[in-house]
Amino acid sequence: MPVTIVEYGDYQCPACQRAYVEVEKLLTAEGPNARFVFRHFPLMTTHPRAMAAALAAEAAGRQGKFWQMHAKLFESHEQLDDQHIQQYAAELALDLDKFARDIQSEGIEAHIRQQRLAGARSGVNGTPTFFINGYRYDGDFTYEALSAAVQTAINGGPR
Repeated sequence: MPVTIVEYGDYQCPACQRAYVEVEKLLTAEGPNARFVFRHFPLMTTHPRAMAAALAAEAAGRQGKFWQMHAKLFESHEQLDDQHIQQYAAELALDLDKFARDIQSEGIEAHIRQQRLAGARSGVNGTPTFFINGYRYDGDFTYEALSAAVQTAINGGPR
């Protein structure tokens, strides 16, 4: 059974961008042993473009390209203005009219706000925050540290 890694993150957060690189290495190395879930936790007062980026990821997800947009947003976390977000949607060959409608959807915004609220209820107060198999992980978010925590979880050891 794969280990589930949940990250509460913010696309404009520099620490989340660094964690993104490490998580990608971890997922490549672990293959089917790890399952990754990203939950939105936009810190809108600190990162004014975080909500727009989260909306873009979810709108892309409605066209089956959440993970591709997720990657573009983290790889370009300093360029999250509307023009760049539209450019990323075009690069992903999204239906741009549908993307524009979805990015304005109250349903998508409500979904993001629900994820943020769930995170806050779970004790998330900053990003990135990780949970491994339901247990909060407070260690470093380097590949080595995350890998060790995942291996411990795979082996059924203490969290």
